[in-house]
Amino acid sequence: MLLIKNCRIIDPASDTESRSDILVRGGRIARISKGIAADDGTKVLEAAGLIACPGLIDTHSHFRDPGLTYKEDLSTGADAAVKGGYTSVILMANTKPPVDSVPILRDILERGKSLPVRLYSCANVTKEMGGRELTDFRALAASGAAGFTDDGLPIMDSSLLREALLRAKELDLPVSLHEEDKGLIAENGVNGGGTAAAALGLTGSPREAEYTLIARDVAIAAELDAPLCVQHISTEEGVECVRRARRDHPCIHAEATPHHFSLTEDAILRCGTLAKVNPPLRTERDRMAIIRGLQDGTIDLIATDHAPHADWEKEKPFAEAPSGLIGLETALSLAIRHLVQPGHLTMMQMLACLTCNPADFYHLPAGRLEEGFPADITLFDPDEEWIVPPQFASRSCNSPFIGERLPGVVHYTIVNGEIVYRR
Repeated sequence: MLLIKNCRIIDPASDTESRSDILVRGGRIARISKGIAADDGTKVLEAAGLIACPGLIDTHSHFRDPGLTYKEDLSTGADAAVKGGYTSVILMANTKPPVDSVPILRDILERGKSLPVRLYSCANVTKEMGGRELTDFRALAASGAAGFTDDGLPIMDSSLLREALLRAKELDLPVSLHEEDKGLIAENGVNGGGTAAAALGLTGSPREAEYTLIARDVAIAAELDAPLCVQHISTEEGVECVRRARRDHPCIHAEATPHHFSLTEDAILRCGTLAKVNPPLRTERDRMAIIRGLQDGTIDLIATDHAPHADWEKEKPFAEAPSGLIGLETALSLAIRHLVQPGHLTMMQMLACLTCNPADFYHLPAGRLEEGFPADITLFDPDEEWIVPPQFASRSCNSPFIGERLPGVVHYTIVNGEIVYRR
């Protein structure tokens, strides 16, 4: 048994906050109360000054396994996750080969069972991510797919997307979409027409490449009443498209990444390719529109889009370097600094986007601190500061936040009642 003493419990699912103890038995929360006494043989964890919240859930990570394990693999990705306070992670399907068949999905999930984090994986919407032929949704769902996505590539065929949404709806699983019309993009990873693109002599990725696809896709999902997630939203117009749709169609959801609510395109001038992401960092107006979307519930998921790359890849010239940055180890801190400390969101509101909201959308047995529920718990000090080091638990270190002082230190990550990370 494990007894967590004197913690500040924040449970967004029940909208409750208290100072209590948590008793864990058999991998589940046995009791939440003040003044619980320890029995003989009970491990006691003193947590005065720490917030205890449901284990964080990431709905959008790339562990690069299979095929690109020099960037990350399941084991190093899991290490990064638990260090960042994550107890559940949903992997994207753009591996090599992609997760478009049952054997590949089963291999990932089977190997994930030995990891310290609860590992889930989406499957692809289309075979080989080619955008032409749908995968076998029913077989993939029966084998454990958490949802369907071709993240990294948009679904450009409207009729194909409509059929995909219908199939996913029948299975009560979401489709998550990367919204960038490649036909409108000259060079990816930098805001079209912005200051950074001009400094680099590039045309970049215009904002309409995102919001025109969002408008099309939320309209299709709304017509079908099908669960859809707009991934890593980056534009003010895109946020407004989702806002209008969600008023009458709560099946539509959206993600915000920590880098999109923390940074603008100016980060490229400071950090170069370390700030190159798809969709790109945009303007301060876009950043604040994303924050307003989180405030009013238009955006209800905070997802890292953890995207590891090797040093030598990010050292290429900007136009040749891959897009993406790692995020699992800095996400909670960035949310505290840019959402909670300025007063945009309460701690309760912010944590909902990292716990119960993703759990509910993906139907995961997680995201709650309740008696009888799995004991997946994150304990952190929201005020304690740390300096982001040049090396990470992740195999890669492509982060624009290296050297920054951030608030929010994870002290313990607990999965199934076991301490899997201790500071």
